[in-house]
Amino acid sequence: MSAVPRYQLIDILRGIAIVLMVYFHFSYDLTYYKLADFDFYRDPYWLNLRTLIVSLFLTLVGISLVLATRNGINKKRFLRRLGLLLVFSALITLNSYIMFPGRTIIIGILHFIAIASVLGLLFVRRYLLSLVLGVGLILLDYFFQHEFFNQPWLHWIGLMTHKPATEDYVPLIPWFGVVLIGIFIGQSLFRSERLSALFAFHSGSGVARGLALAGRHSLIIYVLHQPVLFGLLWVFVTLI
Repeated sequence: MSAVPRYQLIDILRGIAIVLMVYFHFSYDLTYYKLADFDFYRDPYWLNLRTLIVSLFLTLVGISLVLATRNGINKKRFLRRLGLLLVFSALITLNSYIMFPGRTIIIGILHFIAIASVLGLLFVRRYLLSLVLGVGLILLDYFFQHEFFNQPWLHWIGLMTHKPATEDYVPLIPWFGVVLIGIFIGQSLFRSERLSALFAFHSGSGVARGLALAGRHSLIIYVLHQPVLFGLLWVFVTLI
């Protein structure tokens, strides 16, 4: 089997998503410690920024899933990463239960990525179906919501008439649609010479290499950045 090349551009884009996420969470932490007063629940700037960050992450999840399975599934590597996602998701749920009573994270972005990584395996070889179903799920969420899905045990699906009380919410609909579009793009890398050439972009600049490094270690950065930011701000608030 020939090795699938690693695309620096994908790592860079994931690194950009990480930088934006750290900025978003740092701003949230400033508000938590009353060092700023940002409205993350109603201000279009923060709502749209969150949508951008999640969309970028999940599109890359789809692309990466195609690349990782191009020559078959490495079951050991796949199960190891899935196990890490499940463990970290459980820790995030526990931590949010302690820190944000009544706003526990049940289906946040890591929980969702774990689910999407499994479901996505059904579509990594289905080129057009991924695009059609992906667009369909996004449109379904845009045009249809029903009170039936407001029941707590159905929150993971989406289609609710209101956002549940939680600090992070990434339901199956519409977000699996974004992953499916990422799968379509990933498959297109092997079908379109122009797209493959675009993703073959490589830069030796320090910024590009730094973003790519962050992108390659996005999971550990995601897990560790909030405890570090919270800890540093706690020390700052305590000392001033």
